[in-house]
Amino acid sequence: MILRDGLVALLGRRGHTVVAEVGDGATLVTAVTDLVADGQRPDVVVADIRMPPTHTDEGLRAVLALRATDPDLPVLVFSQHIETRYASQLLAGGAQGVGYLLKDRVADVGDFLDALGDVADGQTVLDPEVVTQLFGARRRTASLDRLTAREREVLELMAQGRSNGAIAEALTLSYGAVEKNVAAIFTKLDLEPDAADHRRVLAVLRYLES
Repeated sequence: MILRDGLVALLGRRGHTVVAEVGDGATLVTAVTDLVADGQRPDVVVADIRMPPTHTDEGLRAVLALRATDPDLPVLVFSQHIETRYASQLLAGGAQGVGYLLKDRVADVGDFLDALGDVADGQTVLDPEVVTQLFGARRRTASLDRLTAREREVLELMAQGRSNGAIAEALTLSYGAVEKNVAAIFTKLDLEPDAADHRRVLAVLRYLES
């Protein structure tokens, strides 16, 4: 309740319009569905994974239900602790326009607003700590063992939503070197060029899928 009120106030001060605020998952689904029916589809839905009445995964189930009917609906969820199974569920239906942050990250106004904007633009935003744990849990997957240490670093930054330019800066590499690493990742994960698929997203999902 306190966090929700704080986010609503923050967004209002930064020029955003909060079209609905709710306290549980079921009401969230109803509110967004009604807004869409009225031609007021939200630019992004923000939800806590743990919502009343049980404070387990109501928020996650709500956004999954919304994405099931509108796969392109941008959603940003957050939680107190890293819950990799929830992140995997969220990403399984498509990673574009999806964000998962820890509440500590939400408390950083700049990071939160940047993430909100990126998700609304259709990008994937994952908390670095979430990415680290997801990667660590799946490093033994056979196809992923083909990657070099550098290629895994590049893929981890891709999973955080970094562009090739940002990856080059973070790893002190040339832009061309990053492009070569990305191409090698696609090859080693058997992701052939296909106009119907987004290989960058598929590569990230290969790491994150259960």
